[in-house]
Amino acid sequence: MRLGVLDVGSNTVHLLVMDAHPGARPLPAHSHKADLRLAELLDADGAIDPQGIQRLVTITADALHTAEDKGCEDVLPFATSAIRDASNADEVLKRVREETGVELTVLTGEEEARLTFLAARRWFGWSAGKLLLLDIGGGSLEIAYGMDEEPHAAVSLPLGAGRLTAGWLPGDPPDPDDVKALRRHVRTEIGRTVGEIARFGPPDHVVATSKTFKQLARLAGAPGSGEGLYAQRVLSRTSLQEWVPKLAAMTTVQRCALPGVSEGRARQLLAGALVAEGAMDLFGVEELEICPWALREGVILRRLDHLPT
Repeated sequence: MRLGVLDVGSNTVHLLVMDAHPGARPLPAHSHKADLRLAELLDADGAIDPQGIQRLVTITADALHTAEDKGCEDVLPFATSAIRDASNADEVLKRVREETGVELTVLTGEEEARLTFLAARRWFGWSAGKLLLLDIGGGSLEIAYGMDEEPHAAVSLPLGAGRLTAGWLPGDPPDPDDVKALRRHVRTEIGRTVGEIARFGPPDHVVATSKTFKQLARLAGAPGSGEGLYAQRVLSRTSLQEWVPKLAAMTTVQRCALPGVSEGRARQLLAGALVAEGAMDLFGVEELEICPWALREGVILRRLDHLPT
């Protein structure tokens, strides 16, 4: 069957159309993205402003039309931290439902971590052993660990690159004192979760998903997207530590000129790098591998698992 996954994230609304059936790997057929950056459209009370709501409604309607044009049998719509944490989440969901007919499922942070972990496990297989998964989104950081398809531990922290940039790094380039303060904050938050993961023992393989990790790996010399889905892409802590001060000294425009860095993500890249560095350091990770599959694939895989045979 042809399925569409509509992912309303903190940075983008992404429709991924995939051809899928039980027992086979989902094959991407079409991708439709629109920048939204909900994390930057919050008012002082933590509500998504009217402009942001209207833009979300318009983009969702466009994505739904695209799914119909591409022959999707069904669309699986979900939202993550930006709507999950908004103080007017109920109003936003109601507007989207009334004006587009789309009933967005709001995933909890733990659900997000578990579904992303499922995608990584299916990608790397059982031979990868105990997996530690890291995923940096626009609004949150997900961490999961386990030997099976369901992780032993799954946590979500409010350490997304967009959220942290908006709240901690107003300057361009950022003030060094702001960077130091954010670094302390990130490590304090991650440090609270280390014991929960470490009690299961060291992982056999550490993997990461998300645009942030892909861009950081690209800066460190990993193959570009043109090399294909199956090219191995790794990120070492040593390379990341070399790039953090460079990114901190750059303006957004200068970051845009770096290989693999998109204009929409350039401003957030430093915050994402600080989160990645903190996580790798505190969990004792010397090197991790980038997983091409993430939350959207996890949603489709879970749906396929529940189809009648």
